[in-house]
Amino acid sequence: MTRATSKLRDFAERLILAGGDKDQISGVKPQVFIIFETLRPCFSQIVGNLGFSTLLSRALAIASADFAWLRAVRVKPDGSLEGLSESKAKVSPKEMAEGRAVFLAEFVSLLVGLIGERLVLRLVHQAMPNVSEVDLYF
Repeated sequence: MTRATSKLRDFAERLILAGGDKDQISGVKPQVFIIFETLRPCFSQIVGNLGFSTLLSRALAIASADFAWLRAVRVKPDGSLEGLSESKAKVSPKEMAEGRAVFLAEFVSLLVGLIGERLVLRLVHQAMPNVSEVDLYF
């Protein structure tokens, strides 16, 4: 069962939209995974590469309890994600969108618990300057 609040889920959905995701595929990675790639350099400065991949793995484990299709996704040691292309064909667009938002929300929730809301929001804005400051709240 997801632990992220509805406010964090709304925040994750705003990040996905700000990243330009309209359920389009860039290569084989949905935009939410591109967002993780975008966030990784900024957050790795604070929690390190191992910390980033560990938090991402934990968020994936939490989110996959509610979205079985996420069980096909794996976090590689460098923090990148693999395995989605096999499950993409089996998942409705609505379920894909919900799962991506929950996955991102869980990740943000874990980061907030570790380094605090203000620093998370500052790093998100640093990594994604195109995100309006109006959208940078939980």
